[in-house]
Amino acid sequence: MNLDDPRVQRTRARLREAILELATEQDLDAITVSAVAKRAGINRATVYQHYPDVDALVVDAMDDAIADIARAARQCPADAPPGRTPETLVALFEHIAARAAVYRCVLGDQGSAGFAGRMREQVTAALAARFREGNRPTGFDDVPVDLHAAYLSGALLGVVTHWITGEHPAPAADTAAAFWRLFRA
Repeated sequence: MNLDDPRVQRTRARLREAILELATEQDLDAITVSAVAKRAGINRATVYQHYPDVDALVVDAMDDAIADIARAARQCPADAPPGRTPETLVALFEHIAARAAVYRCVLGDQGSAGFAGRMREQVTAALAARFREGNRPTGFDDVPVDLHAAYLSGALLGVVTHWITGEHPAPAADTAAAFWRLFRA
């Protein structure tokens, strides 16, 4: 399959849009390939030509969001004061809040292991690159860079998951501020 072919790009875009719409309506484990195909207005067999399963489609559909999350994590200034939450972090939590239904679906109990894994992997890589460039919080020189990055990535994923899947999530700015205090500890 030629991913540069406009027909392939259109089909994949319709599939990504369909899965994200369905994710706002039901748990991920309840979404079938048939439902995705019907919503996208294509044949079920066509879905399998592009994606092996629903989880792979979700990960692809959320790839831009994952990149945005990794970029925001990388851009948080290590030297920002503890009492002042970086705007990039607030923007990240606001992005997630604006798409809460989708994030609840992909990070909930019946969510996407592929999404969570890709998010953790991308954020870890972004933080490790930042740390190697010399922009690392002080006091951790005895901790390997990759381990430090993985720890913070896991913490971010854990906080986002807990926050967005909670019964009454706090406002995005409040959660970002709480995460920043923990991140700085």
